[in-house]
Amino acid sequence: MPEWAAFAFATAALTLLLLILTRRSRRVLERARIVDSRGDSVGSRGDAVDDDFDRDRDTAPRSDDASARATENGETGVLSGDAPDGRPALTTRSLLVNAATSQAVGLAVLTAVAWWTAVPATAFGIGGTHPTLGASAFASLGTPGLVGLGAAAGIALAAGNQAAVRLGTRIGVTASDRLRAAMAPGTAGEWGLLLGVALPTVAVSEEALFRGALVGALAAGFAVDPWLLAVGSSVVFGLGHGAQGRLGIVVTAALGVALAGLFVVTGSLLVPIVAHYVVNAAEFAVHEGP
Repeated sequence: MPEWAAFAFATAALTLLLLILTRRSRRVLERARIVDSRGDSVGSRGDAVDDDFDRDRDTAPRSDDASARATENGETGVLSGDAPDGRPALTTRSLLVNAATSQAVGLAVLTAVAWWTAVPATAFGIGGTHPTLGASAFASLGTPGLVGLGAAAGIALAAGNQAAVRLGTRIGVTASDRLRAAMAPGTAGEWGLLLGVALPTVAVSEEALFRGALVGALAAGFAVDPWLLAVGSSVVFGLGHGAQGRLGIVVTAALGVALAGLFVVTGSLLVPIVAHYVVNAAEFAVHEGP
């Protein structure tokens, strides 16, 4: 028999830990100088990012003007560690590897928790009919149909995200794009790492936690309204993306509700996973592509 109480406690602890680590990572990113594979500041990729980096450079402590100018011009070739001005230097590739690794570790921990507490995969919307969520209308689609549904939903959600960001900008609330710009690939190899490793891992890990565990499993184990769980998990999902600013938190929380809705309606975790991946990939392609 599944040990639902132990699963809920362990999942809550894992979620809290991930929020704490995300907050710490955001602070590191705010202090860090991000350099691409050539050792150049990624701030050169866009005016909005230039403004962020310029403000950081104006307030950052510097050992001397000469070393600061050398670092700004990419003359030191620093790819990791601390820059001469005292700020940690991170590469785009290291950020992509870190994102994939940390998400994979989180997914492994969640899988171990589910195994330890004997929570079945079907409670996550994997490998069969969910115990409580409706899926009869979509069961006949099969895997290709569910993938297609997720892709179509992802395209629609990506368009909605862009519209929400534009609306927020018009009323004077902007989202921070520093994290996206920092992770934006500069080479074909980095694009492969982003699209083939980092983004799929992020989509699977985050959907397994925020939709599979916090919505599907808890709904199955405690007979809680899945729509109530969808709203609650989406709030936490938005807070976990604090690096995108206040508007980014709101837009991400709304995206979480939409992804949770897809999960509740279809009873399949595959649909929100594909939609999540398409949303993230589209954002990079539109804003950071050639």
